[in-house]
Parts: sequence; structure tokens; C-alpha cells
Amino acid sequence: MPDTSDKPFTEWIGRQTRSQDVITPRLDAGFRAIFEPYLARSGPGEAPLGIHWCLCPAIAPMDELGPDGHPARNRDMPPIPLPRRMWAGGEVETLAPFRIGDQVTRISTIADITHKEGRSGELWFVSINHEYATGRGTVIRERQDIVYREAATPGLAGTASMPPAPSRTSSSTWTVDTSPVLLFRYSAITFNGHRIHYDHPYVTGVEGYDGLVVHGPLQATLLLNLAAATAGAAPRRFAYRGLSPAIAGKDIRACRGSGTEAGKLWTQGPSGQIHMEATTSEA
Repeated sequence: MPDTSDKPFTEWIGRQTRSQDVITPRLDAGFRAIFEPYLARSGPGEAPLGIHWCLCPAIAPMDELGPDGHPARNRDMPPIPLPRRMWAGGEVETLAPFRIGDQVTRISTIADITHKEGRSGELWFVSINHEYATGRGTVIRERQDIVYREAATPGLAGTASMPPAPSRTSSSTWTVDTSPVLLFRYSAITFNGHRIHYDHPYVTGVEGYDGLVVHGPLQATLLLNLAAATAGAAPRRFAYRGLSPAIAGKDIRACRGSGTEAGKLWTQGPSGQIHMEATTSEA
């Protein structure tokens, strides 16, 4: 029987894994080809913001993948007894820029595991602390929040009905075409095999969404760069969380608040529905 206490899998909390990667010129060029012109300006030799989400992906042979395209057995993660895994949000602390050619070491620590019963059913949350370092020292500290959910019920839409958000005033806006090609290229550069991002019959027939789902970190990359582009520098802290799925083929707007709301950002669809929200601070 799975542990259903408030703090299940306590033996996993504190476990660390170490992985390494390189910010190659090809990775930098591919990342820019996907996101420009929606990138903040970077200095000579510096890699763009958000490129760290392309580093150190989970890599498994084809015969070790689950039906959704993710590795079925990730030995670095606790054996959560639910099949659907998604990014829920997180927080990024930027200490310095990455540089093209950097050899990057990521140390990942499982910080917390929580089991809950939500309106949509059983939920498990896993928080992981990542520290990215180069020969110059620590560049980024990050908390990544992952949510595990029950299998989708065929015939029921995976996009929960949410009313449009109250009107928000934005000082800066990027309108982004979320084409299937954009999603495919981002899946490729992040080595993300999750079929909800590229397999239309699977995502609609099995997962129950209205169409291909836009990646959470793709939206977070847009918001992080919008914050830096409008402020003139990367924010020290950038916290974000997903609120509702964004479906490919519909433009999304990456927005930054105005006045006293300048530290708030969000992505929203054509109907005004908020898909992701974020905040920045220098503390």
C-alpha cells in the first residue's frame, strides 16, 4: 500500500544526485532560434536566460519509456504511485550568467514530498532543489515543483474549466504563436519525450486535453526573459506556478504588470484565461 501520510517517502527526502552538461555553441544557437525575438539581451559570450532548463535531462533507452514517453523508472525520483507527471512551478535565483562553453554541474536534492487530495483527485507533490555550478562557482539555485496526478479518464477534457481572470493592466506584452513546430523544437532541445507536447491523437484521446499542451518551462522562459528585458537585468528571484494548460495553436500573451504590479508577470490565452503567473524580486 502506498504511504498516504502528510510526509510520505521520508527516506527519500535529502537524497542527492549529481549530473553534468555543457552549454555548447550549438545548444546556444538552437535555443536562440527557438525563442528570439523573445529573449532579453545578453552580454558577449553569455548564454540566454532559461537555457538551464535544457541541461541535464533524464535520459533513458527506448525500452525504458512509459506509455506517455517519459522514463518509466527514474531511479533518482521516489516511486510515486500515480502515472501523470507535470511541472507545477518553482523558483529560480540567478546569481550570475551562464557562458557559452561552460561545463555545468547540477546537484539535485529532494527537499519535500507531500500527498494531498484535491478537487481533481489524488495529488502528490515533489520539490527538488537544484544548484547549477561552473568553474566560477554557483550560477543558479532553483526549486522545481513536480505534481503527480491520476490517469486521465477517457472522454473527459484535461483542461479544467476556469473563468477568465479579472482584467489586468500590463506595461509590456509579447504575443507568441504557440505552433506545433515551436513545441516540437522545445521538446527536442530539452530531450522531453512527453507525448502531450507533440502527439495529437494521444494528448486528446488518452490524456483528454483539447490539443497539444504548451510546456511549463517554455512559458517560464518567456516570462523570465520579459522580466529581464523590461528591467534591464535578470531578476534575482523569479517564482512561477502553472494555473491552467495552454493549448498549442492559440496565441499566448506574455505580460508584465505596470506600476506597483511591475513585479508580476503572467501568460494568458485569447479568452483571458491565465496559464502561468510569476513574481520577481531582488531580495
